[in-house]
Amino acid sequence: MTSPLVRLTAALALGVVLLALPAKRPPVPPAPPGAAPFEWNQDSLWRALEGRFVAVRTAGCVDAPVEMSLGFTTVSTLLDSLAASDVAPSDPRLDSLEAGFFALGPVVAACPAGLREYVTLSGRLREVAKDQSQHWDANDLPSRQRLYRLLYGTRAAVEEAMLQHPDSALPLLVGRDEPSATPSAEVLGVRIHSGDMLVSRGGYPTSALIARGNDYPGNFSHVGLVYVDSATGEVSVIEAHIEVGVAITTAEGYLADKKLRLMVMRPRADLPALVADPMLPHRAAAAILARARSEHIPYDFAMDYSDPGALFCSEVASTAYHDEGLTLWMGLSTISRLGIRTWLSEVGVKHFETQEPSDLEYDPQLVVVAEWRDPADLRQDHLDNAVLDAMLEGADQGVELDYPWYKLPPARLAKGYSWVQVAFGGHGPIPEGMSASSALSHDVFVTRQRALAAKVQAAVDSTTASQGYPPFYWTLVDLATRATQADSL
Repeated sequence: MTSPLVRLTAALALGVVLLALPAKRPPVPPAPPGAAPFEWNQDSLWRALEGRFVAVRTAGCVDAPVEMSLGFTTVSTLLDSLAASDVAPSDPRLDSLEAGFFALGPVVAACPAGLREYVTLSGRLREVAKDQSQHWDANDLPSRQRLYRLLYGTRAAVEEAMLQHPDSALPLLVGRDEPSATPSAEVLGVRIHSGDMLVSRGGYPTSALIARGNDYPGNFSHVGLVYVDSATGEVSVIEAHIEVGVAITTAEGYLADKKLRLMVMRPRADLPALVADPMLPHRAAAAILARARSEHIPYDFAMDYSDPGALFCSEVASTAYHDEGLTLWMGLSTISRLGIRTWLSEVGVKHFETQEPSDLEYDPQLVVVAEWRDPADLRQDHLDNAVLDAMLEGADQGVELDYPWYKLPPARLAKGYSWVQVAFGGHGPIPEGMSASSALSHDVFVTRQRALAAKVQAAVDSTTASQGYPPFYWTLVDLATRATQADSL
């Protein structure tokens, strides 16, 4: 007769075998029709700009004030001309504007006396571009590419200059204080209103994937919707987190969570829906706040913005406004590269035309009220971006998020424990809506990104010491690519 110990051992062994059975890889949905990654195709320009920076830096800044003054005047004159009437995305003055702003970058990066004016000028350029985009078709490819080049390119140029002289950086760029009738409160020296959107970039590796992992790589990974109590002035931020779903926090709690950058956006006061009802943004925020207080709203890993049953961060704002009659996200993100789609499928994403946080910056219905950028955080942001860009190149070449088979049984047990916790109103180690295998794939991604970031940081330190200045972004990508390739050998 078989002893109880032997039977128990056999049962445990069978349990481990069953728990270790490989998870079937999820199917990878096709790319959205007609979608394709945006390509700058201007590597020679970036290298030329760096060459100009080195030349000005070597020669000193004696002649730079004259060159900067002429450049600032040229760009400002172009902006005056563009602001005077509606222009098409194909207007050649927009090419001149982009070229003129880029040309100023190396001189400002070498001579920080012009940095504050350069940052301020970028804010005006953004405002003029967004005003013009009201008359463009957000889903027309030339229009989208033009707006992306102007807004993303301008920010990239400014930040390269800021990172060369962090002590001279302008942490707060005040945008347009768009009129609003909704309750307000002051946060970090800026008056924010109920219905405003806080668009940020988190410090977690997954934040880089959210910001960069689409056809138009962006700068933001998270959206929170502001509610201001009209009686007390108390600020609440409604946001969706992978770990817990939709949650409510205070302004202090929101800011305590690591942010590598932060921007406040507000609906234009002249939108027909707001002209008819100026309190619409407040009602939208109040409605989603009430829903979050009355029910558990799970996180939407599928990124299906058309299903309000579960919400990812962008959906919190879009659903709230949609229910009040205002459709945000006039342009949707697409994800067409096979490597990114494969990785995202492994962590539960099923929809590859969706609402990304970075899209909000390009929505002509919204204005930028303020933007905060800290130089130390920007360095981390740029490093994480470069590492992620290099990792995604590897994904396109077939690199998978493989995990050791022996981690699957404990992960499945942890998932069972998490399911029980959620059933009783809590949350466990594996988020609701994420499978055990997805959680392991996610952990592999995070571990790889952090290990590569550490290697690239060491290479950055060495490069900075040898050339005498911090490497520009294109060099960061080169360093990250080398580190990624070395890891694969």
